[in-house]
Amino acid sequence: MNATLLLTAPATPTAPALLLRPWCVDDLAELAEVGRDPELRRRVNLPMDGEADGIAWVEAHQKGWTTGARFCFAVVEEPFGSEPQRLAGSVVLKEVASGKPGAEVGYWTAAASRGRGVAPRALEALTGWAFDAFEADGLERVELLHQVDNPASCRVAEKCGYAFGRLLPAMPPEFPLDGHLHVRGRA
Repeated sequence: MNATLLLTAPATPTAPALLLRPWCVDDLAELAEVGRDPELRRRVNLPMDGEADGIAWVEAHQKGWTTGARFCFAVVEEPFGSEPQRLAGSVVLKEVASGKPGAEVGYWTAAASRGRGVAPRALEALTGWAFDAFEADGLERVELLHQVDNPASCRVAEKCGYAFGRLLPAMPPEFPLDGHLHVRGRA
């Protein structure tokens, strides 16, 4: 898979266009800033306690692209009015493999970009790409998992056509609470 792949999501009347691109070391400063958000750290395994952590995180995602096992995109808000371009979040397609009918998506949104429709627009772009890119490999469905204490993720799933599938039992320590499984099939 091409590690220079770019995806886009159009602007809305109230939010800038989004660019989805593979992570790179140039993202480290913004990633460290975003990673200080306590809400994000509570929900996502994003250890950013120093530059070495950031480099390891970016390198792990670059390796995922190289091996074809994990496709993680930095989500960047394009300039809107007088605002500068900024890191808005991340989306990832994982557990994808030839002959496997399902894959999983995940995402997070930076605190400064929440409430701007970043997650549903980025997830929609990723989902469309996933079904197109992996159709020949047999991809038929994509799953989204989140903990029950995250109603915002339920709203994102619903906006993007991911139907509620079932309640999942907690799996500590990574998922200390019960969760929801949402599923979207190929249209």
